Amino acid sequence: MRPMRMTVNYYQQFDADFSLEYPAEGYGGWKKTELEFDLDRTALVVMHAWDCGTKEEYPGWFRCVDYIPRSYDICERVLPSIMRAARSSGMALYHVVRPNSVYYKSYAGHRRAVSLAGAPAPRPETIGPDPTLTRLHQFRRDHVFPGAHNESDVSRGQPHIDFPESVKPEGDEGVAESSEQLFALCKTDGIHHLIYTGFAINGCLVSSPGGMVDMQRRGLLCSAIRQAVTAIENRETVRRETAKEIALWQVALLYGFVIDDEDFVRAMVGTQV
Repeated sequence: MRPMRMTVNYYQQFDADFSLEYPAEGYGGWKKTELEFDLDRTALVVMHAWDCGTKEEYPGWFRCVDYIPRSYDICERVLPSIMRAARSSGMALYHVVRPNSVYYKSYAGHRRAVSLAGAPAPRPETIGPDPTLTRLHQFRRDHVFPGAHNESDVSRGQPHIDFPESVKPEGDEGVAESSEQLFALCKTDGIHHLIYTGFAINGCLVSSPGGMVDMQRRGLLCSAIRQAVTAIENRETVRRETAKEIALWQVALLYGFVIDDEDFVRAMVGTQV
């Protein structure tokens, strides 16, 4: 064990005060404390950090995924220092990628994940299509996301996804395309706490393969670095990034802790190898 002390944010979801008009306003809310972690059992996760090309190449993709520019800014300005700090401390670093893609297949860390996880898990049984369901899904694609006029750009762009140059895997850092592969890496490396970065905190980082839901079900604590994530926002939330704030509260309530980037880097300083 290598003890590591790190300042974290947590949310005190008690006590409701029923003398108030809205009893939840009695909750303690956001608080900070310093806790001890085991560096050898903690890993940094960079999930779905993608180079999606440019707005000029795929205008329809950018029209329906407005956070792509925010993710680019985080990859250039925030993630490199976090990743350097993790690497210098000897903390495990994993990359979670878009399943069924090709951009990561040549990395040694992906070959390691595949060999550890073994044969892919069988796909879950699904309800077969029927005319009504097909029409409903088509309505959602046309009118909810991504929009009929954007769909072709999204389809053209996705096969060309790559790692941004600033956050590419190094050495044999684990590269997982499934929850089974990420869990195999964690089990082999003795990891029980994953600290997530990447995109988006209220979408892929929670529910995609390798996200918090699946990893929590396997017994892991799942935290996130506030400045190293962004969220899917809507027209009512984007100005203040309200969806991101709600998602971070959900991380603190349901999965683990919320960590500030400076506190993460500071925690690494005394543990460098």
